[in-house]
Amino acid sequence: MIYEIHTLQKLPISKQEAWDFLSDPKNLKKIMPDEMGFEIMSGADRKMFTGQLLQYKVTPLPGFKTNWVTEITHVEKPDYFVDIQLYGPYALWHHKHFIHEIEGGVEIEDLVHYKIPFGILGRMMHPILVKPKLNEIFKAREAKMVEKFGQY
Repeated sequence: MIYEIHTLQKLPISKQEAWDFLSDPKNLKKIMPDEMGFEIMSGADRKMFTGQLLQYKVTPLPGFKTNWVTEITHVEKPDYFVDIQLYGPYALWHHKHFIHEIEGGVEIEDLVHYKIPFGILGRMMHPILVKPKLNEIFKAREAKMVEKFGQY
């Protein structure tokens, strides 16, 4: 089964300012929850480009540290980019990031399609562990973006 996360966030900044922040891989650490222990290992030495590989260490659950390798598969400045997980905790992770210009700012849209490993066990864990954790991560990211850029 493939699951979906869809979030929208309005910010009082220009499209270019949103793009400059979101297209710099080093800024991902700034919007991740601190308890995830997010560490960029390689690939973040330049602005985002198609084919870029980024390697992280992340602790999605207490006591469970894992490697995550992402490839940036599409970049359309300053409108959107797409990343996929090549290696990590999910059987599938496909994340589209859109920046829409709106009156007085931008709307950031995230659309993630993902699949949990471990068959039936993974599907059983999804509603009680995985989905709540992902919702928590996206809520924390939203709060950090408001802290940085202000409330729309």
